[in-house]
Amino acid sequence: MTRNVLIVDDDPAIRELVREFLSDDETGVSEAENAEQALSSIDARPPDLVLLDMRLPDMDGMDVLARLRASTDIPVVVVTADSSSSSTIRAIQAGAYDYLVKPLEPETVRHTVDRALEHRRLSDTVRVLEESMASRDARERIIGSSPGMQAVYKLIGRVAGTDAAVLIRGETGTGKELVAETIHQSSRRSKGPLVRVNCAALPETLLESELFGHEKGAFTGAVARRKGRFELADGGTIFLDEIGDLSANTQKRLLRVLQSGRFERVGGSATVATDARLVAATNRDLEADVAEGRFREDLYYRLNVIRIDLPPLRERRDDIPALLAHFLDRYRPAPDAPPRKISQDAVTRLMAHDWPGNVRQLENAVLRAVVLASGPVITPDDLDLMTPAAAEPSLDIEALVRDGVPLKQVLADVEKRMIAAALRQAGGNRSEAARVLRVYRRYLYQKMDEYGLG
Repeated sequence: MTRNVLIVDDDPAIRELVREFLSDDETGVSEAENAEQALSSIDARPPDLVLLDMRLPDMDGMDVLARLRASTDIPVVVVTADSSSSSTIRAIQAGAYDYLVKPLEPETVRHTVDRALEHRRLSDTVRVLEESMASRDARERIIGSSPGMQAVYKLIGRVAGTDAAVLIRGETGTGKELVAETIHQSSRRSKGPLVRVNCAALPETLLESELFGHEKGAFTGAVARRKGRFELADGGTIFLDEIGDLSANTQKRLLRVLQSGRFERVGGSATVATDARLVAATNRDLEADVAEGRFREDLYYRLNVIRIDLPPLRERRDDIPALLAHFLDRYRPAPDAPPRKISQDAVTRLMAHDWPGNVRQLENAVLRAVVLASGPVITPDDLDLMTPAAAEPSLDIEALVRDGVPLKQVLADVEKRMIAAALRQAGGNRSEAARVLRVYRRYLYQKMDEYGLG
């Protein structure tokens, strides 16, 4: 298959040089000497990769990069005579895949182009697979016949036909959103909307606007009235994920909606009514949060009308072979290719793993193995499973006191170690690490930035 590369540079000698570097039977090269030509060429025949000079006669290269990033997913490698860190950082932050510094070296150009094109190929493969997966009926994507999953299926069947609030409990990656989709698709509201909100992904001010909408002028940037998710979910289902992360004020407003089906938009006084069924999910111990005053008891009882507990994957290992077969069939190397096979040694290794990230981690492990496996059979060498890191040295309290080490410094060191250990235990999953540490995810993100653990 021919790979098409567009070289954008006003220097014909540079364009000729790059053409020579990339000249082979698999790579087609086209040229543009300015931004206008480049953008017209991309509109007419999108290339697989753009090599973009930062200094063009009719437009700054950063402006061209911004336009490409806003309208396409074509990887862009910038070419510059400026090797300073600031220009490099600006280009990467603006969305460049990589950068080349003049004078250009043949091997560096070829290596960078090959990596960028391979990245594009893998990204396209993953996107197609994810889209095909997402289009499937949720009821066909819940896999497993273990006793724990059979109990989940029975509960779904009993509650789907009602309008009772449902609280889905389980560790990160166990499939809480999939269960919420299944409940919606099996209910009388299935022809209505299913509206999803991740309560931990937004700060309190934005979350309230997201849930309840806002009026024009309610805050800076509110240039028009906007409907909230509860309003959009009227006649359907609203799924509130990570509900344990709600602030006290948002909990109070949510309680009123559940009691009366009414609310006001942010910055407004008119009452809005909604008929939306609530399905919520959390990986937190809400009973402990209630006992410690972090979560309203009255709201907890409103949410916990029907409770569905999803077992972690380590407690239903017998389901792993069925999950593997499902993911291998879904994530084929190409749409018309047969599924990858997997060796018994690889299955044994997967069965023995603890899976702190649960089914989601297993799915990602299978997808990675399918994409990167060197042959038609996945072997243990193709699996990338987290292994425990070396233990942290213990603290010598007496020595710390004797040496006059500030208490604040010691506490910060312990906090950093605990966060790092929780992230390792959770396989890098931040939500699970926050659950283990019993902290809000926003606090975890803040501390990860502070300690350089991102």
